[in-house]
Amino acid sequence: MADQGFVDLGFAALVAGEHGDPFAVLGPHDGVVRALLPGARAVALLEPDGKTVISEMRDVHDGILFEGALPGAAPRQYLLRIDWGGTVQVTEDTYSFGNLLSEFDIYLLAEGRHKDMGTALGAHVMEIDGTPGVRFAVWAPSARRVSVVGAFNLGDGRRHPMRKRLGGIWEVFIPRLAAGEAYKYEILGPHGVVPLKADPMASCAEIPPATSSVVANPVMPEPKNPPLRRTQAAGLDKPLSIYEVHAASWMRHLDGRPYTWDELATRLIPYAKDLGFTHIELLPVMAHPFGGSWGYQPLSLFAPMPEMGTPQDFARFVDECHAQGLGIILDWVPAHFPTDAHGLARFDGTALYEHADPREGFHNDWNTLIFNLGRFEVRGFLIASALFWLEHFGVDGLRVDAVASMLYRDYSRKAGEWVPNIYGGRENLESIAFLQELSRAIAERCPGALLIAEESTAWPGVTKPADEGGLGFSHKWNMGWMHDTLNYFAEEPVNRRYHHDKMTFGLVYAFSEKFVLPISHDEVVHGKGSLIGKMPGDEWQKFANLRAYLAFMWVHPGKKLLFMGCEFGQPKEWNHDAELSWDLLQDAKHRGVQGTVRALNHVLRNEPALYERDFDPDGFQWVVGDDRAQSVLAFLRWGHKGTKPVLVVCNFTPMPRYDYRVGVPGGAWREIFNSDLAGYGGSDVGNAGVMQATDEWAHGLEHSVRLTLPPLGVILLRQD
Repeated sequence: MADQGFVDLGFAALVAGEHGDPFAVLGPHDGVVRALLPGARAVALLEPDGKTVISEMRDVHDGILFEGALPGAAPRQYLLRIDWGGTVQVTEDTYSFGNLLSEFDIYLLAEGRHKDMGTALGAHVMEIDGTPGVRFAVWAPSARRVSVVGAFNLGDGRRHPMRKRLGGIWEVFIPRLAAGEAYKYEILGPHGVVPLKADPMASCAEIPPATSSVVANPVMPEPKNPPLRRTQAAGLDKPLSIYEVHAASWMRHLDGRPYTWDELATRLIPYAKDLGFTHIELLPVMAHPFGGSWGYQPLSLFAPMPEMGTPQDFARFVDECHAQGLGIILDWVPAHFPTDAHGLARFDGTALYEHADPREGFHNDWNTLIFNLGRFEVRGFLIASALFWLEHFGVDGLRVDAVASMLYRDYSRKAGEWVPNIYGGRENLESIAFLQELSRAIAERCPGALLIAEESTAWPGVTKPADEGGLGFSHKWNMGWMHDTLNYFAEEPVNRRYHHDKMTFGLVYAFSEKFVLPISHDEVVHGKGSLIGKMPGDEWQKFANLRAYLAFMWVHPGKKLLFMGCEFGQPKEWNHDAELSWDLLQDAKHRGVQGTVRALNHVLRNEPALYERDFDPDGFQWVVGDDRAQSVLAFLRWGHKGTKPVLVVCNFTPMPRYDYRVGVPGGAWREIFNSDLAGYGGSDVGNAGVMQATDEWAHGLEHSVRLTLPPLGVILLRQD
C-alpha cells in the first residue's frame, strides 16, 4: 500500500500520467527536488559545474519517481545526472523553470487577439537563463494533462507533462533539446487519452506519410529583396497577371520526385518572368497529409510542405521571386480542415477548432471539418496564420479559398441540415466578422498586400472596405465571367450567334467588384478537359480559338490569372502526380500559344489603357456589341488622362472579315497585337502599319477605320 505522502502529493496521478499540475509536485519544493524519470536506474543532483554531487536522489516509486534533498537558499541552480542503464545524461531540470509566456501573451491568446501567435505557441528554440532548449506551448483548454512526446523521451507522456496557464494554454521548456527533433502532443482529454496530435502551430513538419511536427531551425535567411507589396501598389491601377502553379507538379525529376524549392527557383521563376507574368500564385504550400488534395486540406497552417524543402528553402524561393521582380501569392484555406486523427479534429478530446454540431461543423462535399469562427481563439489562430505567411516569409498576397462556403450556413446543404443564424437567416455572421477582421489586420500590418477571394456567388461588397460594411478583399475571382465565356467558346462558331450574350453579359456587372478573371486549376481537372480541349473545330481552329480566348481575357476589364499548362495548350487534363507536358514545346503550335501569352503580357504591361481603369466603368466603351450575326465584338479601353486608348476587335468565326468598318476617336491607329500572326501559328491576316481614321460616322463616333479581321482572331490597335 502506498504511504500517505505518496497519496497526498498526487504521486500516483503523476505515475499514471493523470496529474494536471506537474509543476506543483515536480522540480524544487522546500529543499526537495522531485523528478519523474521512468526507466532511470539512478539519479543524482549536481552543482551547476556538472561534477560536484549535491545529493543522490532516492527511488520513491519503482524507478519512475525520484526525490532528493537540495540544501541551501532557494531558488538554487542544479543539474540532474540520470543513469539510464548504460547511458548517462546530465541536464537541467525541466521543472526548475518558471512561467514561460508572459501574462500579456496569455491575455492576448485568451482574447484571440495575439496576431503573433506563431511566436507564442508552438515549438521554439531559445535560451532561458543561459540554458539552451526548446519551449513548447499549445492551446488545449479541455485537456486534463498535456505532454510533449518524441524519440527524445521514448514517446513516454509521463516524462514531459506541461504546465497549464489561464485560457487553457499549456507550456514547458525542455532543456538541451535542439532543432530537428520530431514531436507530438499526448493529450489526456475529458474522456481519456486522444490520438497523438501534431502541433497546430508547428512551423516545420515531417514528410508524409509521417505525421509528427518538427522543431524548426530558427535561423532564417536574411531577405535581400523587399516584398513587392512594399514597393508597388496592390494592383488596382497596375498590371496584374498571375501564373497559377501547383509547385509539386510543375516540373519533376525523371524519377518522379518533385523539384525542391531551390531547384524550382532556377526554372519556374525565370520561366514566369520570361512570359511576362507579374505574380506567381501557388496552390497551398501549407503542409498537408494527402497530396491528392493539392494542399486544399492542410493541417499545418504555419509550416511549408516538407516534401520540397525546409522553411529556409521556401524563404529563399520567395526572395528570388522578388529579386526577379515577381510577386508571390499563396492560396490559403481558412474554411475547413481534414479529419485526420493526428490533426485538429477533437484536438483536446472536444470539438475545439470545429463546431460540435455536424450541421455546422462538417462539410459533406469534402468530408472535412469546418472551423468554428465563433470562437475568438480560432479566429485569432487563422488570422495569425495569414499574417505569418505575409510577414515571416514576405509573400505579397493571399488568395482565400472557398469563401462562398464560409458565407452561407446552408452551403451545399438540404433543408433541415443546417442551423440558421440568430436572426433566422442563412448568412454566416461569424464568418463575415472573421473575414472583416482578417482584412483589417492585413491592411494594418501588411499594407499593399493582395487579399483575393474565391467567391462564386453574388455576395455584395466582397471588395468593399470592411469599415464600409464590405468584406475587405482587394480582389474577387469572377467565376461568372469564366463560366459564360468558356461555354461560349465551347460552341461551334456557326452556333455562336445564338450565344452572343455570354460574351457581353459580363460587362453588366464587371465593375461591381474588383475582379480577377480566373482560368484556374479547377477548370482543367475532374473530367472538365484541358483548356484547349474545350475548343471546337479541327486542330488549326482549336489553337486559333485558344489564342483568341486568351486574347479576349487579357483585354477584358479585370486582372488576369492563368493556370500552368494552359499557357502552351497542354491537351490533357492536369495530373497532380506528373509534371506538365513540356515536350509539347517542340511543336510550333504549342510554342505559338506560349508566344501569344508572352505577347499579351508584354502588351498589358506597355499599354496602361488595358489596366489603369480595370475597375472604372469609364475605362470601357462598347463600339460594336450587337453584331451577333457575324460574332464580332469591338470596344475601347481607356486609361487615365493622357493615356492613349486601345481599340479591341474580336472575330469569333473562322471567316476573315474584310473592310469591316469600326467607329473610333479621330487620329491614326496602329495594330499592336494580332492573335492570328504566323509566328503564333495563325494565318497572318491583319492590318499592317498605321491607319488614319476617316471622317465617316460609325457606331456613334465621328470617325472610323476599315479593318481586316482575322479568322478566329483578336486584334488590338492603339491611337498612334
